[in-house]
Amino acid sequence: MKKIVSVILLGLSLTACKSVEKKVVHDEENHSHYSEMSNVDAHKLIFPSKAPDRIIVNLTEDPNHSFAVNWRTNQQIDTAYVEVAKETHGPDFLLEHNIKRVIAKTALLEIENTRDNEPLVKASYHSVIVKNLEPGTTYVYRVGDGGKNKDTWSEWFQIKTPPINQDIPFSFIYFGDAQNEVKSMWSRVIRRSYKMMPEVDFMLHAGDLINHSESDREWGEWFYAGSFIHATVPSIMTPGNHEYDKSVDRKKLSALWRPQFTLPENAPLEELKETCYSLDYQNMKLISIDAQSFINSEESRKIQTKWLDSILSNNKKKWITITMHYPVYSTKKGRDNKELRDNLKPLIDKYNVDLVLQGHDHTYARGYASNEGLGKTIVEDAGTVYAVSVSGPKMYESQNQDWMVKRGEFTQLFQIITIENNTLKYNSYTALGTLFDSFHIIKTKNGEKKIVNNPESQKFMRFKKDFIKQ
Repeated sequence: MKKIVSVILLGLSLTACKSVEKKVVHDEENHSHYSEMSNVDAHKLIFPSKAPDRIIVNLTEDPNHSFAVNWRTNQQIDTAYVEVAKETHGPDFLLEHNIKRVIAKTALLEIENTRDNEPLVKASYHSVIVKNLEPGTTYVYRVGDGGKNKDTWSEWFQIKTPPINQDIPFSFIYFGDAQNEVKSMWSRVIRRSYKMMPEVDFMLHAGDLINHSESDREWGEWFYAGSFIHATVPSIMTPGNHEYDKSVDRKKLSALWRPQFTLPENAPLEELKETCYSLDYQNMKLISIDAQSFINSEESRKIQTKWLDSILSNNKKKWITITMHYPVYSTKKGRDNKELRDNLKPLIDKYNVDLVLQGHDHTYARGYASNEGLGKTIVEDAGTVYAVSVSGPKMYESQNQDWMVKRGEFTQLFQIITIENNTLKYNSYTALGTLFDSFHIIKTKNGEKKIVNNPESQKFMRFKKDFIKQ
């Protein structure tokens, strides 16, 4: 059940994180303020209507047999549904006996972002986990209010469940911080990535999807930028510091995080549900650490560390990927995250984690805990690969560090990662689609790894000083 941080229903304030599933009185007072706000420049980004918007699919703990979908409407829609069927060559999936209808959990949320002088937004958020699906099967689904009016339904989207055979290759795209100018500048990155890999299986966001946690306009930009991609390619995300409310010292997760997404709820602590979690995808264990909570609280730090140890000690998957927002190894002095490194690196080393995918530093770097592999095309007995990336236009400078194999600045990037049995291929691309960094890992049956760096990609260098005079 979705846990909503702040829900207001007809003037009654309910306790934070309390689920809400109530009928809405369709009175004039509850819904008329939208027309009065028609002069708001970002009106279409901010305000919901009866038609579904902000549709997004998330991975579940059992992606072979289920997917999660969320969307938003105005509060006139108090009951909503997902309809799903197996895809067909023509419109025959529309035959009544082929379509399964699932009622959504609906929660009401009111947000007024005074920090950015945004208007009050009243919305219904709907969520469904569609279960009992067949692996390796293409489905179509749509979301709506259950009525006969086509305008209050979305289009039909296609989505495919992964197969049972774990050795069949799969790919995912990893994005560092989008954060700023999301509609204007990040949109071209996610769209370029999809154009280069339209058959991608899922997308991973390493935090700071937006800049101001409670900004409905910025969240609207993020959904606009990805548009139908969000509804057809499952996403998985870990929160960054900007998904935590700055007005309370980053101690409170955005009121819009859990209403907008449905992520695994297998966290070790109630407050970490849908921010700290693990799931299996084919032959990979994927783990999200809530880095902001980790930094905020000693209790969270201890609990997440113990939980990670338990997850990794019981892991049966061949590959392990961890994502978190703050880097274990930062790209510039003064941006160090010692708490993460002291607590998590011993476990990362102990269980021979393959990839740690991070954001926050608004530069690019990729390397190893030791510098033994620097300058080498082939690195034997390789350990964990750490990556820090940025997909949005906000840029910082970096410094050479011992752990780095490749470094770059002033470049918007995305990474396509493909796993096929004993080989993991990692390719980092610019917004222009040019290869920026590339390597692959070959793993033996006993877990020993060899890294093969692409020497051609190491020659492509970009730094802020090349574009901006100091």
